[in-house]
Amino acid sequence: MDTREPSHRERLIDAMAASIDAKGYRETTVADVVRIARTSRRTFYEHFEDREACFLALFDAINNATMEQIATAVHPDSRLGEQVDRALDAYFDSITGHPALYRSFVRELPGLGQAGADRQTAVIERFAQLLIGLVESGRREQPRVGLRPLTMDIAIMIVGGLRELAVISLQQGRDMRELRETAGQTVKAILSGTLLDD
Repeated sequence: MDTREPSHRERLIDAMAASIDAKGYRETTVADVVRIARTSRRTFYEHFEDREACFLALFDAINNATMEQIATAVHPDSRLGEQVDRALDAYFDSITGHPALYRSFVRELPGLGQAGADRQTAVIERFAQLLIGLVESGRREQPRVGLRPLTMDIAIMIVGGLRELAVISLQQGRDMRELRETAGQTVKAILSGTLLDD
């Protein structure tokens, strides 16, 4: 367990998350963030150029935490289907655990122009690299299964498809848990068709 005190930057990012949970990003001001973080505006501007930069740092932090959850949940010595189930459970748990934040990312990132677009592209690529790495760990751990390597293109299709499914569902106000079974069947079908020898 991490017992260290959070840094000023971490406190500000956490405060941004708390304010978004309470009233959304559009209504959140720098004054709200520094009040919740119990720090000063000067400290805020030592770490972030503006409110948008803090929001993007929160986006990174949430996605980093989600990737850690997925990596921890997947055991490379498990069957492929079980690995998919555990990865998807961790992914959907992250979304349902922070619904206001994910809705905010969906609504606000497109409005941040190139910075938002670049961040979305980067996170999809990072999730795709994580998926490739998980498959490689499984290949090393279970060479007898004869899995083929996962390509970046296929990994991006899986990750991008899951992201778009989540985005549309959040916009429609659907319960994310309703998607879990369909997502699992689809990802397993893609991976079985591309990774397993005929």
